[in-house]
Amino acid sequence: MNEMYEMSIVIHNYSVYGILAVILFNFLMLVRADNTRAYMRFVTLFMPIGMTVIGAVIFTGVVMMAAKHLDFSVENILMILFAIVLIVLENKRSKKLQRLNKEHPDALEGHKQEAYKIFAIEIFVVLSISVWMWF
Repeated sequence: MNEMYEMSIVIHNYSVYGILAVILFNFLMLVRADNTRAYMRFVTLFMPIGMTVIGAVIFTGVVMMAAKHLDFSVENILMILFAIVLIVLENKRSKKLQRLNKEHPDALEGHKQEAYKIFAIEIFVVLSISVWMWF
């Protein structure tokens, strides 16, 4: 049981790094985006990867909680809430992108401003819980 818990901690940490990498990659692709259709295609193909990484963090967190006999500490509850926040923010960003007028030349520029704010919130959420747990 102890080996499963220790392995889950390592996988959980790498999954958090994966979330940061996915957020930064999405951010960089948004910065480079100039064609609405091409960017929408990228997001459609890349969104499942981002959700899979978030799912990996949630799954390894569940395994760790099971190993600790479902101990609901403040840290665990906050991590659950932060996972929900990340999922909601990603869905919000995706829905706004789907509603864009693909024919309008400045549609992507308006979306970029909102997406930058969402990415900033996501990075803050991930880093804040990570820093709190490491110290």
